Amino acid sequence: MRFIIFVIDDQTEKAGADEMAAIDEFNDMLQENGHWITAAGINHGAAATILDNRAGAGLVQAGSLYNSAEHYSGFWLIEAADRDQALELAAASSKACNRKVELRPYLA
Repeated sequence: MRFIIFVIDDQTEKAGADEMAAIDEFNDMLQENGHWITAAGINHGAAATILDNRAGAGLVQAGSLYNSAEHYSGFWLIEAADRDQALELAAASSKACNRKVELRPYLA
């Protein structure tokens, strides 16, 4: 089963050196144990652009749909045997990145 783990952040600065080392170690564990699909950091919602071209509307809006102090700052796309294992991996990811995370099943 595939899951996505979103990193929830309330700051705009990047992770510190200790946090990056823990994230790298977590990423290595995911890869070694066959859980890794991909991961990335993403820019703050202020850098987002919303587009709506349904029926050729051509609407473009600067910023994110969500304007909150908390925002997604990255994600992991993982493979897990089941939800219980995904919850364990999500808890480990939260500890590694020192941030809250959100776990969702990935729809194929």
